[in-house]
Order: sequence, then structure tokens, then C-alpha cells
Amino acid sequence: MEKILDRFLRYVSVDTQSDENSESQPSSAKQLDLLKMLRDELEAMGIRAELDEFGYVMASIPSNCGKDVPSVGFIAHVDTSPDASGKDIHPQIIPDYDGNDIKLNEKLSLKVSEFPELLQYRGQTIITTDGTTLLGADDKAGVAEIMDAAQYMMEHPEFKHGEIKIAFTPDEEIGRGTVKFDVKKFGARYGYTMDGGAIGELEYENFNAAAATVHIQGRNIHPGYAKGKMMNSILIGMELNAMLPVEQRPEYTEGYEGFLHIVGFNGTVEESTFSYIIRDHDMDLFRQKQEMLRKCVDFINAKYGEGVASVEIRQQYYNMRKEVEPHYHIIEKAVKAMEMEGITPHIQPIRGGTDGANLSFMGMPCPNIFAGGHNFHGKLEFVPLESMEKASKVILNIVSLFATD
Repeated sequence: MEKILDRFLRYVSVDTQSDENSESQPSSAKQLDLLKMLRDELEAMGIRAELDEFGYVMASIPSNCGKDVPSVGFIAHVDTSPDASGKDIHPQIIPDYDGNDIKLNEKLSLKVSEFPELLQYRGQTIITTDGTTLLGADDKAGVAEIMDAAQYMMEHPEFKHGEIKIAFTPDEEIGRGTVKFDVKKFGARYGYTMDGGAIGELEYENFNAAAATVHIQGRNIHPGYAKGKMMNSILIGMELNAMLPVEQRPEYTEGYEGFLHIVGFNGTVEESTFSYIIRDHDMDLFRQKQEMLRKCVDFINAKYGEGVASVEIRQQYYNMRKEVEPHYHIIEKAVKAMEMEGITPHIQPIRGGTDGANLSFMGMPCPNIFAGGHNFHGKLEFVPLESMEKASKVILNIVSLFATD
């Protein structure tokens, strides 16, 4: 068996950053470098695998338990977030972590005062960045865990299991991870994404999500002659944004509380664009937030003239609880699989989304299991090695529970 650490380090060395401005599938060709590697590694294990034209690796391990049990799939994404560089990653490995601050470079440290969860991992091996890039544990930790479990199954034929499906996807970080995913072809009755955070996390509720683009059409007049004529689109957009409730910004919300979050701005006096993401677990509140934004646009038009403001709202994904809860036994199996490893399960709503949300609505109920990482999408990302090792064992326990149910 290859050590999971060596596998993880190999995967994070490949730059797989997705590109939200690209229309191709996958959005960046460099994701194929890792996807091809994974296909080849699966085949080298003796597992039938293929990489399709859209960048999906799908693989299948035949049942060896001699009984009719549901096929189970495990899914992880290979792309890293556009929020921070994923090129030339130089992981730092801290064995037997002593509970003190971890220096990443001369300017940046992981401070226990800011991240007290570090103390949970005293005595373990922690993998960090060098403070110049993200690490890529989201979701290459999940990729490594699935591959580690697959290798175990292939090298231990005495381990009984039903049919096991494996998928690695591109473009999850830009919300397009399942756009071309063929659930019927994949063939799993149930699925689990290995894409959660800290050890013990188990999630089958996520945000309903939408993206909104507000366009403000101003009127640029020479400032020396602007009185009564100029309409500064930047200021009008700021006025609209100020109408949105401050307490519904993400920095003031937690748990089941949703938010309206401004994520981008580009503008001049003549015209400006403001970008938002809208999130809520509750469908009624989710719709209310969208309607609130529309009413703000209507107010601006009533004040400054019809057509000054416009908004486009695009639905992204929905809360998978509706699709997963009727199959609650898959949650119960995940809970038991964790408890078998001495892990206390922490069932919580995702304050975000995973590929599993869309896959659940596509006919494959698909909750989300921890991959072990912390501080995703930035230079302070880290993952404890022992969390990845435990996640791989949780996969095997789930497989075993399905086979012996």
C-alpha cells in the first residue's frame, strides 16, 4: 500500500485551478493532467476506469460479496479554488505538532489564538502551505482518501463489498462540477462526496444558492458641467448596496442563517456591475432574499429613471435535504462508520454547497463526509494527516456496512 501522504503530496503538486471565466468543459485544460493521472493509477490497480470528453473520471470495482446490495459511489473534485494560486505548491509537513503557532514564512503564521482548533491535533502530523499558495486539500484530500480505500480493496480480496463506483470531477469550485455528469452512466444507487472539512463532519443539508449581477447604467458628463446632469453609476450602486440589510452579510451569520454577499465590483461613472451570491437553507427565506434585491432595483429605477438598474439572478443549486432525508439509512451508515473509528460524528448544515447537492437532485442521494482540511481557499489552509487516514477507513467501513446489511 502506498502511503496516503505520498499520494496526497503527488496530487497537490499538480496545478488544477478552475477558471470561472472560461466556457469550456472542463474550464481549464490543466485539470486534465491530474484526471489522466488518476485514471491511469486506477487502471494500474486493476480497476476499470475511463476519462470522458467532459473531464469526468468514472471507475467501477465489481462486487465480491455474493449478494445483492446497492452500488455505492464515492466522489471528489480535482479542481482548486480560483481564490488563491494553486501553482507551485510547497507543502510543509509538521510531525508531532506541539500545539504552538506554525510559521509558514517570514510574514505569515497559523496562530493558535486565531485558529484554536489547531490544538485538537496536538501530537499529530499537520500539512500546511508555505504561505504563498493554497494547499489543495479541498478536495485533493478527498481524492487521496478515495484512492487509498480503492487500493486497499484491490489488495485485500478477503474484504467483502458490493459494487463500488468512483468518480473524480472538475470545476466544483466554480459551481459546474456536475453540469455534464451522467448519473445513470455512473451507476451508483447512493453516493458520498468526500469534500467536507474537519474530522467528524457529516452533512446532508446545504444552502439553496443563487448568483446575482446588478447592472447600473449611469450618465457621464464632464465634471465641470455635471450639475443636475451626471448620474454616477458607482455611487448609485453603492446606494443600492446600502439598502440591503447589514445583518444579512456573511460576516454576521452562522448556522442556518442565510446571507446576501457582495463578491465583486467593476465600474466607472458611466456604468457599473455589482456581483452577489445569495444563500439560505430555507427555500422561503431564499426566495425572499432574491425578491429583496429586486425591490432595491425597483426603488433605484423609481428614483433615477427606468432602466438605470437591472438585475439578473441565476439559480445555482438547492438544499439536498429534501432528496437525502427519505433515504436516511445512508446517513446512519456514515454515522456508524465514523463511530467504528472512534470518531464523534458532527452532523451539521453546510454553509455552502457540494457536488452532492446537484447529484442528489439528479437521482443519486449524496451526503457529504469530512475530508479533514481547514481554512480552504487560502494560504492558511492545512490538513492533519491522521484525519485523511481516518477518512479512508470511514469509506471502507461504509462499504462494509452496505455489504453486511
